[in-house]
Amino acid sequence: MRGAGFLAIWSDVEPDHLTDYRHWLTREHTTERVTTRGFLGVRVFRAARADINRFFILYELEAPEVLDGPAYLARLNAPTPWSQRTMPRLGNFIRGGGVVTARAGRGEGSTIAAVRVERLPPKPQAFADAIVALDGVAAVQVGTTDLARTSVPTVEKGMRKDEGVFAGLLIVEALDETALRGAWREAVNMAPDLAGAGEPEVYQGMFALDARIADFE
Repeated sequence: MRGAGFLAIWSDVEPDHLTDYRHWLTREHTTERVTTRGFLGVRVFRAARADINRFFILYELEAPEVLDGPAYLARLNAPTPWSQRTMPRLGNFIRGGGVVTARAGRGEGSTIAAVRVERLPPKPQAFADAIVALDGVAAVQVGTTDLARTSVPTVEKGMRKDEGVFAGLLIVEALDETALRGAWREAVNMAPDLAGAGEPEVYQGMFALDARIADFE
């Protein structure tokens, strides 16, 4: 990620709706988003577990102001028919966006932990620099949620039930799960407050779209 802002979303999908959800996400929804002014790209991940269909979506934004800017709000207040069908189906929906507080690394890892945290490490950039230096870690990102911009009422938000939010976001991107687990142990040693988040859920990269290089013709 290179943008100054982010938007992160988690949700669960029932097996009967999985095919339709994946087609909606990769054939319509993410294209609609990254062609919105201020959106730079998106990466979609799926939880590495067999008992649930859980997805994590990370949008890269030019700035956190995009979250309540006119272009994005226009999208949120005019959901497509496919979105109108899909949004009410999403379970355990958690959404938040804000400013990228710190980032470190080169490239992207296919195996990640995307952890919602109540308190960020005291020195986020120093923390990110230390974790990305560990074996098998490709990138680290730390974000702070802008609750006011995230919570703007919209038509789309009204279609979902029991939507959750979070204060901060920590993403560790690694080459494999072994490296990821080791990095998390070191992260907890450096920032003990992270222990309250528990053992991180592991996600695998599934789909990506970059507005700067994609051909939307």
